[in-house]
Amino acid sequence: GTAIGYQLKPEDVFVPYYRDQAAQYLRGVPLKNLLQYWGGNEWGNHFEGHATQDFPNCVPIATQITHAAGVASAMKIRGEKRAVLTTCGEGATSRGDFYEPLNLAGAWQLPMVVVVNNNQWAISVPRAIQTGAATIAQKAVAAGIEGFQVDGNDMAAMLDAVRYALDKAHAGKGATLIEAVTYRLGDHTTADDATRYRSHEEVNAAWQKEPVKRLQTFLHQHGAWDEQR
Repeated sequence: GTAIGYQLKPEDVFVPYYRDQAAQYLRGVPLKNLLQYWGGNEWGNHFEGHATQDFPNCVPIATQITHAAGVASAMKIRGEKRAVLTTCGEGATSRGDFYEPLNLAGAWQLPMVVVVNNNQWAISVPRAIQTGAATIAQKAVAAGIEGFQVDGNDMAAMLDAVRYALDKAHAGKGATLIEAVTYRLGDHTTADDATRYRSHEEVNAAWQKEPVKRLQTFLHQHGAWDEQR
């Protein structure tokens, strides 16, 4: 989310799903709006600042990809040098709401970037059972667009990948599917108990690649972080 927030230009459009608070905040959505929405008040989606054309939180799974294709189509028709970026989890890639707009993006060369947060678990369903595809990224092949995997726990890699895809969209060179490979460290929701369907060993191994500590270590090694800071 941070990589997305940093790389999107003010004139671009962000079409999020319900886990994109970091990107929304960096796009200029005030914290009070985010808290207002999650407190049950839809007026929280009345964004201010640079995010006035961004879409509100999307809770139905994968429908935001369809919305993004519509926005990108409008940009294409108007001849605008803009891009739309949308996000989803890997579970959303099994729905028609994901495949149909991807097909449109390929057929019409839309200025669209789709970032899939592959955290390996669609609630209690592991990725291997949810889809027969070896990777999520290869689902771009059938649509005729570029797709690739990125280490989703690596901030620098994510910044580079999102920048590349957006630059390509701005240049009129079509859509991109980015699979950010990561891992869901916690329960799916407050009503979920992930210990019922995955091992402690698996989770502990994932914690060794946790992105915040990893970024801190990187900054420390380059003299941009220390214990005082």
